[in-house]
Amino acid sequence: MRAISQQRYGGLDVLQEVDLPVPQPGPGQILVRVRAAGVNPTDWKNRARRVWFEQPPRVLGWDLSGTVEEVGFGVTLFRPGDEVFGMLPYPHGVGSHAEYAVGPARAFAAKPAEIDHVQAGALPLAALTAYQALVDTADVRPGQHVLVHAAAGGVGHLAVQIAKHLGARVTGTASAAKHDFVRSLGADEVVDYRTTDFRDVVRDVDVALVPMTDATRIRTVEVLRPGGTLVALLPGATEEELAACADRGVRYAAMLVEHDHTGMTAVADLARKGALRAHVQEVIPLSEAARAHALGEEGHVTGKLVLVP
Repeated sequence: MRAISQQRYGGLDVLQEVDLPVPQPGPGQILVRVRAAGVNPTDWKNRARRVWFEQPPRVLGWDLSGTVEEVGFGVTLFRPGDEVFGMLPYPHGVGSHAEYAVGPARAFAAKPAEIDHVQAGALPLAALTAYQALVDTADVRPGQHVLVHAAAGGVGHLAVQIAKHLGARVTGTASAAKHDFVRSLGADEVVDYRTTDFRDVVRDVDVALVPMTDATRIRTVEVLRPGGTLVALLPGATEEELAACADRGVRYAAMLVEHDHTGMTAVADLARKGALRAHVQEVIPLSEAARAHALGEEGHVTGKLVLVP
């Protein structure tokens, strides 16, 4: 099979198209022919330097949508020919930027017939992150105020939709050029983070999603209600941040997305109803994976990038 592999850490040039054996599913696993695979910030970060792994070689990629080719012993959820989508176990279950990938059957859900593989391949990691943050971690309720930073990004634009589906009032931060897009997702208010200090215009927040490690996190504590929840989507809490949360009575929750059949089924249901849709900025051939990384590293992607074999 064709795959995009890296032999070392580094720049875009470390990504090479190679021929590898088709993996075989073990007990509890399925082999999926990949029809589409999302690209996420964690892909280019793990390409550039050691984040989660030992030394390469490896094939990156966690998101995928495709067709079940073979099932391992003990799998009863799916059969060959089924269309599925899901997230390979994060962080160590990589391998979707290839023509075939193997993963636990329960990392997947049936792909809704209402969406195509490109749309399905864009959803898993970002949608599961947003869902697990808002539903499992923060238990968002109707009428609560949710603040979503980077609301036009991969996780952010899906979090806005999920929060609205849960009945929340949603404020998002984004550059001015993306305000119309964020409002189209259902956001009630949008703040231009480049020209406005969100602390001047946002207050009484119940839940905040913060996908960055800069001063935004500690500033966000100031706009949360006592008893509110700050969900940090990246590690690295400082003593200052934790102290600020404690002083204000704010819960600090650092989460790492997990593969999850129940969560993927919930995502599938939202997509089936039309309540959740990934914005795909560009569909890129698998052979041009380095270009997808370059676009992502520029930091201006709206929604998601998707590779197709």
